[in-house]
Formats: sequence, structure tokens, C-alpha cells
Amino acid sequence: MASYSGNIFMVVAPSGAGKSSLVNALLAQEPDMMLSISCTTRAPRSGEKENQHYRFIEKEEFLRLREAGALLEWAEVHGNFYGTPRDRIDEAIRQGRDVLLEIDWQGARQIAAHFPDAVGIFILPPSIEALETRLYKRGQDAPHVISRRLLAAGSEMSHAHEFQYVIINQEFSVALTQLSQIVAATRLRYATQAARHADLFSQLGISNSAA
Repeated sequence: MASYSGNIFMVVAPSGAGKSSLVNALLAQEPDMMLSISCTTRAPRSGEKENQHYRFIEKEEFLRLREAGALLEWAEVHGNFYGTPRDRIDEAIRQGRDVLLEIDWQGARQIAAHFPDAVGIFILPPSIEALETRLYKRGQDAPHVISRRLLAAGSEMSHAHEFQYVIINQEFSVALTQLSQIVAATRLRYATQAARHADLFSQLGISNSAA
């Protein structure tokens, strides 16, 4: 990704760890950052909007995109297909825009295979007890669903070592500051600076490629 001036950030967390809240707060601070919108073959739920929550497409179109290699990652969940189209991501990073993906660890692994320089960030809860409390406070799931989510969380968190950064979301404001710091530091990487300031690097006689 050294030739691109945009960066890719992948944010991963078990359900209830606060991933969506952190992502939304970061996007509010970073209006030029693009949130990747996944495509899905399932029908829109109440309140969901095209190109805001998902790109809703027919199964035949999804399979065509998959066969054409136009999806960076994909998965089948409960009979529906979900995937990340690469067209808008490619365009954004070529234009120098940073892209954020709110994704699971399996999808992040597939994205990293395409973009080895993508930055992986895993959000952890301060404890299993805190995670359980947050899931109940959300009021979105029945108790048996919460139990299933807690069991899944253990498996998901076992993959945290695959990511470059880990944020423990104990205090939201601190976690958001840490997330912003990761973004800021990534933008100062040699490859990104060389791509974004190619003319300056040339004037200063600096190589525009990392050693």
C-alpha cells in the first residue's frame, strides 16, 4: 500500500465492547475518513438505509461480485451473504482518504491478505463481567442471546494477538483518545508521508519509497 496515500483501519471487537460507539465518535472527529459500507443479500430492516447501513443487493449480484474478485472479504451468515466491495476502498485510498472498516476478525484477516499495511485495532472490554453488564444494558437481546454472545466473545478475543493495536475500553473518552492517537501515528508512517508529500520529498532529495 506504499503507493497509496490513504490508510486502511480495521476495528474489531466482541459484541458489547463499544466498537460502534468508538467508531461513530472517531468518524465525527474525522469527517474526511470514509466508513466502508458492506453489501448484503438480506432485506433491509426497519430504519436501515441504502448506502448508509449496507448496500443491499440480490444474491445473483453478490455471487457475480465474488466470482469477479470484486470483494475483499465475504461470509455467509444465517443464509445471507455479507461482503466488502473493494471498488470504493481502492478509489478512496488512491485519493488520499483514510478508510475505516468495522469488521470481525475473520474479515480483517481477509482484508490484510489484500492490504498488508492495513492497521488492525482490537477493542477489548475491561472484564467479562463488564461485557455482560453492557450487553444487558443495551436491552437489544434476550438473555439466551446474551449468553451466546458471551460464549462467542471468548473465541473472538483469542484472536486479539493478530492485531497491531489493542485498546481496553474501560473509560470511553480514554479509549477514543487512544484510537485517535493510532490514526494520527499511522498518518506519519514513512510510506504515507512519502505518498502524500511526493513533491516535497523530491525537492528534498528523499527517496519516495521505504527502505
